[in-house]
Amino acid sequence: MDKKLIIFDMDGTLVNSSLTIANAINYVRENLGFEPMEQEYILSLVNDHTINPAQTFYHAKAFDRDHEKWFSEYYTKNHERELVLYDGIKELLETLKDKGHDLAVATNAYRGSTIESLTHLEVYGHFDTIACYDDVHEGKPHPAMLHKILEELEHSSHQALFIGDGPRDEMASKRAEIDYIMVDWGFTDHTDAVRSVDELHQLLIR
Repeated sequence: MDKKLIIFDMDGTLVNSSLTIANAINYVRENLGFEPMEQEYILSLVNDHTINPAQTFYHAKAFDRDHEKWFSEYYTKNHERELVLYDGIKELLETLKDKGHDLAVATNAYRGSTIESLTHLEVYGHFDTIACYDDVHEGKPHPAMLHKILEELEHSSHQALFIGDGPRDEMASKRAEIDYIMVDWGFTDHTDAVRSVDELHQLLIR
């Protein structure tokens, strides 16, 4: 593959953060006085682009500073115990860097949590830039963070590839006119998707 800009979603693509995300959402709900939700139910909604997540999880019109504070508080206290990279991801990133590709992350997580997570997992230094929910005016499926990455690293959309695990990622990629690869080892199961990190490795390195 010619040298490219390869952009990764984080949660469900690079990082198995399902337990932390569900627990952090329930921690916010607890602080708001709401009963906890089942983990499987939360994860079934995380990538659902048809819902308002603030309304669904917190009965609010939009996320506010308290939501962010409590979510980040749980994340900071527990990410070292609960987060793991999917098997083979670190080796894949190292190989792509050795081949000269630019790497980036586009995630609907907050910047502080993203840096904490990727640093703890010892892959933050592999990325040339990251774009997070609080870096842009609107998160995925809006393409703003993909446009931000393209501009910052001076790549055109046809030189880029986005890898994600859900419809929000796919829609953002389409709107940014960037080629897309869907993976299914994360939160959702898709019939037309790459099913293992080894398979993704073969696609990217061939």
